[in-house]
Amino acid sequence: MRCVIARFPFNFIKSEVLESMKDVKPEAVTGESVIIGRRTYPVKQVGEVLTGQDRRDFSAAEVTRAMSRLGFTCRPAPEPTPAPALTKLQTAAALLGTPAST
Repeated sequence: MRCVIARFPFNFIKSEVLESMKDVKPEAVTGESVIIGRRTYPVKQVGEVLTGQDRRDFSAAEVTRAMSRLGFTCRPAPEPTPAPALTKLQTAAALLGTPAST
């Protein structure tokens, strides 16, 4: 399948993508991800391995679009978990601090 990533044309084949990523250890996923084989890779890591370009040169959307068209499962960035809300008493205690021991 032909696609353009960072203004450069590439021809990707699913079997070649699987072969290229076979010996690559996945990094921790903090943003968008793609499942290749049984492993979940960050999209930017996959793009860097497949294109040989620096991660700053292409967007995650370009790689996600290409991997989706090849039939790989792509996932959006995980939702951030909100910090627990403090009660008024907990907020006051945090502002006042702990008493000094004498």
